[in-house]
Amino acid sequence: MSLAASPSSHPVDGRCPAGEDPAKRRQILEGARRAFVRMGFDAASMNDVTRESGVSKSTLYVYFRSKEELFAALIDQERDRYFSEVEALLVETEHPADTLTRFGTRLAEIVLCAEAMHAKRTVIAVASRMPQLGRDFYRHGPQRGHALLTAYLDRACEAGTLRIEDTAMAAAQFIELATAGLLRRRFFDDQAPDPTPDEIRQVVASGVRLFMAGYGVEA
Repeated sequence: MSLAASPSSHPVDGRCPAGEDPAKRRQILEGARRAFVRMGFDAASMNDVTRESGVSKSTLYVYFRSKEELFAALIDQERDRYFSEVEALLVETEHPADTLTRFGTRLAEIVLCAEAMHAKRTVIAVASRMPQLGRDFYRHGPQRGHALLTAYLDRACEAGTLRIEDTAMAAAQFIELATAGLLRRRFFDDQAPDPTPDEIRQVVASGVRLFMAGYGVEA
């Protein structure tokens, strides 16, 4: 009998196999999110996650084997949403200043939001004893974002709208410019207020002006 014809692959009663119900998985992840935010990653236990998500411990362990696995899944969930947005923004190369303004604004909004800051602080706090978590966070997050922006800058250079010798370096520079003066304050002061839309617009606009002054092509 082929796998496609296997009764376990297509349950006749419409129920998902154990550990494969998307709604149940989302329910657990939302419970984990609340527990981690309210108590902190280290203090929260799997028992706390079961209470917050409203599932039994046996059900929880069918889907996730550990807090670390839960935390990684939460990051993956947000990362997928972010990169789908970013890829849609980094398309138009004829007017790179406009494209970079849209990209930089969205980047700053996402990177500086309270949830993202909590995730970054958590990764840094546990990276010494869970180095793989830190490596994965960087490789699949910031490193991937840097690669997408580098690829966009390559296309803009090919289109003749930017002139850059080292697009990887330029991408790293722009990412820093888009959150200049805001990110470090948020990192070290957990009581710092969220940046306002006007603050983000001003920082990004200034960053785009500097970037285009260095890499733009005169009309």
